[in-house]
Amino acid sequence: MTAQAVHTGAGPKALRAVALAATVPYLVLKSAWLSGSRVGIPDGSPLLEQGTFLAVANAVTLAMDASVIVLVLVLTRPWGTRVPSWLLTLPAFVATGLLTPILFAFPAQLLIRAAGQGSPAAAGEAARSFLDPWVFTVVYTGFSVQGLALAGLFVPYARRRWGRRWQGVPGRGLPSPTGVVAGAAALGGLVIAAVHLYWAFGGTAGLGEEQAAARSALTGVVSAVHAMCALAAGAGAALLARGGSRAAWWPSALTWTGSAAALCWGLWQWIASLGPQLDGGEPASAAVRSIYAGQMITGICAAAVLTRFLVPRREG
Repeated sequence: MTAQAVHTGAGPKALRAVALAATVPYLVLKSAWLSGSRVGIPDGSPLLEQGTFLAVANAVTLAMDASVIVLVLVLTRPWGTRVPSWLLTLPAFVATGLLTPILFAFPAQLLIRAAGQGSPAAAGEAARSFLDPWVFTVVYTGFSVQGLALAGLFVPYARRRWGRRWQGVPGRGLPSPTGVVAGAAALGGLVIAAVHLYWAFGGTAGLGEEQAAARSALTGVVSAVHAMCALAAGAGAALLARGGSRAAWWPSALTWTGSAAALCWGLWQWIASLGPQLDGGEPASAAVRSIYAGQMITGICAAAVLTRFLVPRREG
């Protein structure tokens, strides 16, 4: 595809501007915190005890959000079509994985709060001592806008550049070894989803004492979304491995989105559980860490099946 083939109409330009603007709040906050500012951090917050882990975490997350700017430019500038596929696919996969659960969970949490529901008082006090409430609203609103804008830019870009890879039908099933991997993804997705749904509906087994006490409709929504993403990863992988005459695009999209969310959030939460708890709470239990690891494994297996499905389907 030539550089001139990139569509640069009013729609993509508007989405580009929106996506770039949505990165500003997070970048400003992280930059301020790295420079020693206390904006958004109340007295008594554990975040005031700046340590190496927190400084590194702020620097890494600042760089991650800054990379959204580069991704937006790749998707909207003529030179973006010359970027190697693997170099674009990796950040797009990570962005899909980290932003998809937010796109589903954050609006649902806003509705729950609007209905007068929310965290118990103790959990609310803990949240207020960690960061000012407005910080979560500003940051997650920005993430939600980023997710919607990036999806609006990436889908048509991917259709133009790689559309033939998922056009038509899956056809014959994938080889047996890939089928085994798909089976592992499907089984992992079911197990992870079952545990998350148990927590979503008020179950507390496997949670630490503080986590159990903090369960609410708000945390239940997050667990339900993680369950949905794990199921999507497993189901999509199973459908791709099986083959058939259905349209190939939707199990591909299901696997891409589900595997990205399961892998990226599982990895993110697992890494966070290994360091000091920035909110001053108790460390994650062994059971919770196992679920994070299970999400990672499910996402890896599903992503491997998707890769095995797409790579042989050459362009043209």
